[in-house]
Amino acid sequence: MPRWLPRAMVLALALYACFQLGSWAFHQLVGLLINVLIAFFVALAIEPAVGRMAARGMRRGFATFIVFFAVLVAAVGFVVLLGSMLAGQIVEMVEDFPKYLDQVINWINETFRTELSRVEMQDSVLRSDWLRKYVENGATGVLDISATVLGGLFKLLTIFLFSFYFAADGPRLRRALCSVLPPAKQAEVLRAWEIAVDKTGGYIYSRGLMALISGVAHYVLLALLGVPYAPALAVWVGLVSQFIPTIGTYLAGALPMLIAFTVNPWYALWVLGFVLIYQQFENYVLQPKLTARTVDIHPAVAFGSVVAGTALLGAVGALIAIPAVATLQAFLGAYVKRYDVTDDPRVHGHRRHGEAVVARLQQVLSSRGAGGKREQRPPAEPEEDRA
Repeated sequence: MPRWLPRAMVLALALYACFQLGSWAFHQLVGLLINVLIAFFVALAIEPAVGRMAARGMRRGFATFIVFFAVLVAAVGFVVLLGSMLAGQIVEMVEDFPKYLDQVINWINETFRTELSRVEMQDSVLRSDWLRKYVENGATGVLDISATVLGGLFKLLTIFLFSFYFAADGPRLRRALCSVLPPAKQAEVLRAWEIAVDKTGGYIYSRGLMALISGVAHYVLLALLGVPYAPALAVWVGLVSQFIPTIGTYLAGALPMLIAFTVNPWYALWVLGFVLIYQQFENYVLQPKLTARTVDIHPAVAFGSVVAGTALLGAVGALIAIPAVATLQAFLGAYVKRYDVTDDPRVHGHRRHGEAVVARLQQVLSSRGAGGKREQRPPAEPEEDRA
């Protein structure tokens, strides 16, 4: 046996053990890494506001606290408004449920010649086995729900702490990162950091402005229709439609449609039509003007990035996909060499398919004509005649 073989076997086993240990540690810490990634993007989003207040002489820690406090107050106010709206609407729907049930039963009896009774249906439902099993499972699932809520609160606290430290100690973090890099690489890292701050902050602020415009527009419609809780619904539509990519508008419009349906079924159709029309106005008029200087990426690239982010990180990936791709595109754009485009009509799409076919046909006809002329040459004389 060669002398190097035992040493190679031991080295291979050690490398395999290190790989297994690293894989196990990564899977155990993947939740923490995702929270740190979210916190980093939150810190990038609030960096412009914190930087402006720090430039005016305010300490970065206190400026970061003010920004987070304002965000917390806005979030709590939104949750309180939405919770009161949903609670009042649920109570109203529960009180009116017997009336709706009587209308449905009367329609069934008149249409299908049946003799259904609401009292008999209620007794059959209350005595059914599936309701008893559902209540038992719900009672046993209370602990699971409580654990989920506590886990969500712990994740929010983790994200808050990391994002606060990233924003408050941003200059110190950049200095620590640059201290382990050569001077040539330090400039590139700082440039990438600034691009990330600009793109992420611009994305958040442009989305916030579009959320404000969307909320005001939907509030005007809901107020004109007399839909209850119009301010809370408008805030819901503005936030959900802008900060949930691609399908946020339709998810946001579902709740106002449901509330409007309880007032008048035709009002739900009005809300649906307004949501569809406003979505087109936002996509083709409002969004290109607001995001032209902040997140200038093609809609197809944005949609693909959202799909890829969702596949990789779920809802978190969908939220951070667009600013991440915009940052990468802006950073790589400075290193991609570009050339002047030739002045060809095909570049501008002026040449049609019919013109190409005609040109090809003319080329074929001209080649056949030239071949025919070559065939019309007199045949060669026999050797005897030439002699």
